[in-house]
Amino acid sequence: MRRLLALTVLTGLAACGQSAPLKPAAGQQLPVAPYGRDGRETAENLLKPTPQAAPERSVELRKRSEKRLQDPFDLPPTDDE
Repeated sequence: MRRLLALTVLTGLAACGQSAPLKPAAGQQLPVAPYGRDGRETAENLLKPTPQAAPERSVELRKRSEKRLQDPFDLPPTDDE
């Protein structure tokens, strides 16, 4: 019974996240604008991952089957152990 109660409390705590817009802490400011930019970045823009951090997937789908090319490293196993 105690485990069930503890699990319920932990689940409730995990679900009570704040969904308000982000803003700097009281008395703090956002970082200064980078050199060459006119204004400061918003908190939302600073939290977006860069394309290098989260690259897009590029998957080319096959329309028809193609014969595999010979792989020089696809060798049968040897008995040398």
